Amino acid sequence: MCLAIPLQVIDLLPDQMARVSLDGVMKTVSVALLDELAVGDYVIVHCGHALSRIDPAEAERTLALLAEAVALVEAEASGG
Repeated sequence: MCLAIPLQVIDLLPDQMARVSLDGVMKTVSVALLDELAVGDYVIVHCGHALSRIDPAEAERTLALLAEAVALVEAEASGG
């Protein structure tokens, strides 16, 4: 099973590439599949390719749910 995560575009690079970020973790991905991308946009990234643009509010909700899931797993692992 694969998980595609919303990431924010930090910088547009040459050759249809972009630098994206999640909580300060940067990655360079291909944006060749998307038109008219701008810095600040959120994209769904899978296997090094931005597949689609996502609404910022939806991206924030998804990221909040992922953070909540991580917190639950960590709490369970620590016996809480």
